[in-house]
Formats: sequence, C-alpha cells, structure tokens
Amino acid sequence: MRTIAFLIPALLLAACSQPASPPEPAADAPPPMTGATPAEAAASTTPDAVAAPQAAAEHAKDVAAAPADASSPVEPAADDARARIETLLGDAAQYEKVFNAFKAAVVAGDRPAVVEEVRFPLNISGGKKITGPGEFQRNYEKIITPAVVKAVSAQEFGKAFVNQQGVMIGDGQVWLNGQCLDKACTRTEVKVITIQ
Repeated sequence: MRTIAFLIPALLLAACSQPASPPEPAADAPPPMTGATPAEAAASTTPDAVAAPQAAAEHAKDVAAAPADASSPVEPAADDARARIETLLGDAAQYEKVFNAFKAAVVAGDRPAVVEEVRFPLNISGGKKITGPGEFQRNYEKIITPAVVKAVSAQEFGKAFVNQQGVMIGDGQVWLNGQCLDKACTRTEVKVITIQ
C-alpha cells in the first residue's frame, strides 16, 4: 500500500510533464519542398490513396487524444496551421491564397476557377489520375462531389491539418502542396494535388 502511495504522485507528475518542443530549423536551411521536376515533386510529396486516409486517421486520433483541460482554450489559435506550414512546407501566405481561391471557386461552382488552382496530373479517389483540365471538366461532378464541397466549405485555413505531405482539407478530401519551380527551390507554386 505504501508503494502505491509513492507511485501515484510520480505517475501523475510524469503524465503532466510536457515534451520538449522540436528545435527550430537552421536559418540557412533549404526550403522543405523538393523535386527538381514536376514528376519527382509529385512522386515525393503527393498523398496517395493509402497515405491520405492514414493522415486523416492520424489527425482524428490526435484530436481525440488531446486532453480536455478546462484551463486551456478549446479552439486552437488561428495561426496554428500557418506556423506549421512555415515550419514544414514554406510560405504560409502562398498556401492561404490558394486555399482561399480554391474554397471560393468550389463553393461558387466556378469550374474554370477550380481548374486554375489544380496541379495536373491530379490524384483522385481509387488511385486514379486526371491528366489535364479537359478531363477534369468532363468529370467535374464525379470529382467535386457534394462531400468534397461540404468539406471545403466547412474548413477554416487556420485549423487545417498540416504535415510533410501538405495541407489537408476536411478528412483528406483535398490536399494542397507546393512544388519547386527551379533547382534551388527559390520559386515555388502551391496547388491542389489530390481530390477524393
């Protein structure tokens, strides 16, 4: 009984301790986006039919596992996604601009504007790819489903899930990521890379 009385405070202390935050990247570190060619960039950073649901499941598990502490705010700070993007992916303002343009186009049903925010080949559900704007337009209703519209319209940029694969909208219905436009990766382009 005496051992239990000793262990309980030790276990409570261990459970309440916070892990050390990860070190900041070096100031001269290269941007996190890789791939000198579009094919290399797509192959190395595009979430596939397996990875996207796994990331969505990880996100849901992280949210469910978060402790409900009355002293901490329930809502995450509005710039949480921005900070994660800056750390993992690069220029958060560029991601936010594409996110807002894509969301406005999807909600308005503006097909040409939706196409402007998409990188081809576009990954879609079932591990398939859409090769260009014409094929996208012909299959628009099959790609931009009511579930996709609902997920996009409900998503707030500051609360988006972010990992090395990009920015996730909803539960993995849409992914955005950047691509280097030159070998030094001094210029990048953010686009929608997956819709499922």
